[in-house]
Amino acid sequence: MEVVAARNVNEAYVLGIRKLLDHGKIQQSRAGEVLVLAEPCTTVYKWPQERVLFNVDRDCNPFFHMMEAMWMLAGRNDVKWIGQFNSTFHQFSDNGKTFHGAYGHRWRNWWRFDQLVEVIDLLKKDPETRRAVLTMWDPYTDLNFKGKDFPCNMVIHFEIRFGRLRMIVHCRSNDIIWGAYGANAVHMSILQEYIAAMVGVPMGKYYQVSDNFHAYTEVLGKLKVPDPAPYDPYDLREVTSMPMVEDPETWGADLDHFFEDPYEGPYSNSFFNQTLVSMYMAWFSHKDKRYNSALHQCSRILAPDWRRACTEWITRRQKNYEAKGS
Repeated sequence: MEVVAARNVNEAYVLGIRKLLDHGKIQQSRAGEVLVLAEPCTTVYKWPQERVLFNVDRDCNPFFHMMEAMWMLAGRNDVKWIGQFNSTFHQFSDNGKTFHGAYGHRWRNWWRFDQLVEVIDLLKKDPETRRAVLTMWDPYTDLNFKGKDFPCNMVIHFEIRFGRLRMIVHCRSNDIIWGAYGANAVHMSILQEYIAAMVGVPMGKYYQVSDNFHAYTEVLGKLKVPDPAPYDPYDLREVTSMPMVEDPETWGADLDHFFEDPYEGPYSNSFFNQTLVSMYMAWFSHKDKRYNSALHQCSRILAPDWRRACTEWITRRQKNYEAKGS
């Protein structure tokens, strides 16, 4: 077992890529050539709430990552809504309308009951339980399923250890560029924060156990080898994370309201008013090439880490757009 122990995703991204470059072996996969570790790898995040990756070369889309996390918590599997934030995401759907392996749908709807509610209730009733297990893999449909979309992350185990909620995610196949240190670091840590807030305990560490720890060589070839001492705005105290849940009693209703009509407030939790809605509005201004409006909306994002990530991402698009027009 290999281990990547990091403060947050910014450090983990660097350590993980360098470990793969130093110890990985070339292997063929159904989707192309990969560099893969011979052993499983566990990434340990000490501060998982520091979830925004600021690496300019990687150029993560913060809008898609945040909206996908909310889409998951809402239990959705539809292509139409999340497709607004990623124009290529539909390619993983078999019918163009829904995703077979959508995590959130499996959390909340797949087995006709809400696993998140059950996990939260169990942890509240028995803080010492070791049975708070969330399942995404369904052997009945997945083992012989012929399609494009299978759950890569299969099982999540929550445990309150020394007063904090730790989370262990078990992944059968983890692309570290797009998955582990991209989308997974955001939506899984947001899930952890949500569960912790609903139970009423602080967040602990997040362990991402990756059986097949890999990256596609074509993608790696386009990225710079990251500096061994990563630039980390969290560590430099240039940005901080902000709590997502203020009022656990009303948060679910706020989430439902956001999907029904994101512009119609007010919300009980400031996360929706002052971060999520501003990100939503900035995204659609960007899509219309109204960059000044998009940057204005970014300036209204209260969470410092998301405000900076969104502003920098939009600014890079504005510069590219203006350069092409000149």
